Amino acid sequence: MEKPRTLILLILDGAADVPHEGKTPLSEATTPGLDELARHAVCGTHYPVAPGVAPESDLATLSLLGYEPERYYTGRGPLEALGAGIAIREGSEVAFRANFATVEPSTRRIVDRRVGRSLSSREAAELAKALDGMRLGGGDGYARVKATVGHRAVVVIGSRSKRLSAAVQNIDPAYVRRGLISEAVPNPQMVLPRCKPLDDSAEAQYTCRLVDEFVDKAIDVLDRHPINLEREKKGLLKANAVLLRDAGDRIPRLPPVAGIVGLAPAHAIAEMPVEVGIAKAAGMNVIPVSPPSGDYRRDMPERLEATLRAVGDGGFIYVHLKGPDEPGHDGDFDRKKEAIEIIDKYFIQPLLDRIDMASTAVLVTSDHATPWRMRSHSGDPVPWMLAYAGFDAGPGAFNEIACSENAYRRLQHGWELLPLARRLLGL
Repeated sequence: MEKPRTLILLILDGAADVPHEGKTPLSEATTPGLDELARHAVCGTHYPVAPGVAPESDLATLSLLGYEPERYYTGRGPLEALGAGIAIREGSEVAFRANFATVEPSTRRIVDRRVGRSLSSREAAELAKALDGMRLGGGDGYARVKATVGHRAVVVIGSRSKRLSAAVQNIDPAYVRRGLISEAVPNPQMVLPRCKPLDDSAEAQYTCRLVDEFVDKAIDVLDRHPINLEREKKGLLKANAVLLRDAGDRIPRLPPVAGIVGLAPAHAIAEMPVEVGIAKAAGMNVIPVSPPSGDYRRDMPERLEATLRAVGDGGFIYVHLKGPDEPGHDGDFDRKKEAIEIIDKYFIQPLLDRIDMASTAVLVTSDHATPWRMRSHSGDPVPWMLAYAGFDAGPGAFNEIACSENAYRRLQHGWELLPLARRLLGL
């Protein structure tokens, strides 16, 4: 078998699910493109991080790119910051992933963690400006705030004279921190918590004081901001609070992904700041695409053309596509199935029409399961498939059931997947 000159790692965000009555959105979706790949493929399952761990996308993606989280992960905040073009000062600044959210100011009850997904990027940018540069700790501390996509933002808490620590618990009840790793919490208590240090250090305690001050002041500023007063008039939820999670105080130092895969150059087609940050940290050339518009039919052609430009260079190509994760969180089986079908029709099928599978291999998987009945990420195994013309046969379908029944390997960790693909392809 000849070696391919190109390997595409295609991550379908949250597409994996848990079979219920023998069905999942992926198994029920009409996917001629995935089926075509599955005719010449080996497949199996993997736990994106480890058995039972319900990871966020950043941790899982880092793992799927071949990096063992325990060795390399420094928190999501620095990756979000890197992807958003924000440099952080190690030792005196801590970066957080942030959500604009809706709360009842008097009780701190969280009404909606994402403002009903109705906050525009334009509105978020105005709200971020109102918080950016906030003085904390009597003037010694400060906050830098930058909106990214929709309700998402990056918050950097800093001190002019003292060291800070990322060893602080999340100010978001939907994710609990165990060390540097955040895990989804089923049925969380939806009340805005106070910051808790994860160790007894003075640095962590001072960081928590600054975080609590920022969160409190942010509610005061945002609740009466003109953007929110106008939203209230229109019957929309106010974006009157900021949830902080996944603190980190340094960028991870990653060996280049090209060395892990055995192919160069390395390109990334990524939509969100955290994925862009991971790609940059891994030494990849990021081909920019527009943020998700909410209309996947409109978004996919741009992602396709960016991928094809990278295919022209050969090497390793990481492609991360949104779509199935959101309806999984919303508990919508049919919309999750439809999102998978749109990716297949508008990305995978036209991709196969324009690449040569005799020289290009495609590795398809999910970064985590987002079971629609659970409405959150889970620690369940997800399917993977390595397709290449040099393989004689395959399962004929790509889904949780087919890949479990026809498993070539059941991997305990996602970071084992790329090295396995490298061996199977002889790279």
